[in-house]
Amino acid sequence: MCAKQTVPVDPKLDQEFDRAFEQIQELVDLSQADLLHPTRSNAVYTTSVVLWMLVYQRMNPDASLEAAVKKLLDSRPDLLPDNKRVMNGTLSTRTGAYSRARSRLPPSAAEWLATEVSQSLIEASPASHGNRRVFMIDGTTITLPPEEELQQLYPPASNQYGEGVWPVALLVVAHELASGAALIPEVGAMYGPQAVSETALIDNCLAQMPADSIVMADSGFGIFSVAHKIDQTGMLFLLRMTKQRFDRLRKTAILIDEGANWKTWSCPWQPSPSERKKHPDLPDDVMLSVQLHEIETGEGKPLYLVTNLEETVEMLSDLYARRNDVEIDIRNIKVVLDTENIRARSVEMFHKELLTSMVAYNLVVQFRRQAADLVKLPPRRMSFKRIWTTFRQFLLSAMYTRADEWREKYRRALSIAMQDKLPNRPGRNYPREAYKRRPKSTHFKNRKKDSDST
Repeated sequence: MCAKQTVPVDPKLDQEFDRAFEQIQELVDLSQADLLHPTRSNAVYTTSVVLWMLVYQRMNPDASLEAAVKKLLDSRPDLLPDNKRVMNGTLSTRTGAYSRARSRLPPSAAEWLATEVSQSLIEASPASHGNRRVFMIDGTTITLPPEEELQQLYPPASNQYGEGVWPVALLVVAHELASGAALIPEVGAMYGPQAVSETALIDNCLAQMPADSIVMADSGFGIFSVAHKIDQTGMLFLLRMTKQRFDRLRKTAILIDEGANWKTWSCPWQPSPSERKKHPDLPDDVMLSVQLHEIETGEGKPLYLVTNLEETVEMLSDLYARRNDVEIDIRNIKVVLDTENIRARSVEMFHKELLTSMVAYNLVVQFRRQAADLVKLPPRRMSFKRIWTTFRQFLLSAMYTRADEWREKYRRALSIAMQDKLPNRPGRNYPREAYKRRPKSTHFKNRKKDSDST
């Protein structure tokens, strides 16, 4: 039986705790939000208060509006403004005022908070590949409540029996490789006349990345228009391609090197006639100088990569193998934080809850990074779900305690987290498979009108 690990009392380690405490405070300091988005002078639910409560609800998916109001009064009264009802302790715990404040909150305030948190986390973590940061892009969908406004913008799926009731939103998300921090996702319609592809939604993700970053994506993004967009921003790309696209491009390529289980070609990449038809804005003489890599994998399925990176095949193969991390990150956002069950009834509220969900996710990622630093492990060796539970139990309820008191809680929490490392199983490969669809907790039945009633 293994002995229980504990975090020792160490002055140098305590300085790390204090530094982490200050970083947490900075990441959740919402006072700037009131300056950017002021409310009326006698308002209790200011911009900063509403943002904190929204993040609290996304950190606790089962938390109702009433629970958020009571949590605010119990643990964060110092966040409330100087107000007579607050000072006299007569502020109502009813949810009407908070509900109206949520509706009034401009989406730009939630976007500001999400941007500040994600950029702070990325800047605080080391670069993934030399002095460059690596971002992984992938797409996913979220089903929303069957509200008419949501159905119009994000039409439900349809089949031979007709259209469903659940609106489906398409998300494109980018995650930084080292920290796992998520950028603000881009949202579009999955179905209907305004449906867009994943590749059409990457612009906002690219705009949030440093200019010298490396972008990785699966074969759905391995097309010329995506590579050209990345190249135009000054970034590098490592994209998987389908065999059909790879073979077509290889016809004009020159074999420059090969090994026991790989081959490398160099070629100019130009858009195909069909891509030019879809993207008429592409210049007539547009061309990218790329390398093609065909790599035999242990699973028996060749890996087809296109890149403008000047690196060894072994390095590119190892780097691309990390792309699967983004699927785990997306699952953590959708399942662990229950973002796939956002209960918003309007498009605007959906966007605000989605943005604060990303804030909640990134706060857990920050805590995971700090915990990993203290136990000298990569952040992704720590279980996100267990770290999320620890964060909620030990830190979310004590955001504004003193550093020395918080340090003791953090040390106890970390002692638990140290035992919750993910297993290290080098050399093991698992075939990709889809997660089973998680059933909705509520099903809606069409009610027939009684034509005989008067």
